[in-house]
Amino acid sequence: MSPQEKYRIEVQAVAEYLPAQSDPAGERHVFAYHITITNHGTLAARLISRHWLIEDGAGKTQEVRGEGVVGEQPLLAPGESYRYSSGASLSAEVGTMRGSYQMVAEDGMRFEANIPPFVLAMPRVLH
Repeated sequence: MSPQEKYRIEVQAVAEYLPAQSDPAGERHVFAYHITITNHGTLAARLISRHWLIEDGAGKTQEVRGEGVVGEQPLLAPGESYRYSSGASLSAEVGTMRGSYQMVAEDGMRFEANIPPFVLAMPRVLH
């Protein structure tokens, strides 16, 4: 069995702008993002930490590292999904987020699950 089959984690993200928490005149743009992590592998795996790169349209990059997500280190059995929501604040109207989750499979193997880039954008800013 190939490692790709054992350690296959898919990450999907959906972002939304939060106008009630934002202050465009003060260059504060707040976004929620909703993440779904699915274990398509053949072994259970625990998410132990995260690494995010958050870039705004002005070229400013924030790097975030930490244990787990939203205070948890979920264990995902094969075929299982875990969902959570969190947020980010940017000084620009548009930005992107990308990164990785550091995982440990039930056999002790440590691996990374890629978080594909997704866009944070104020409504009507992008076409």
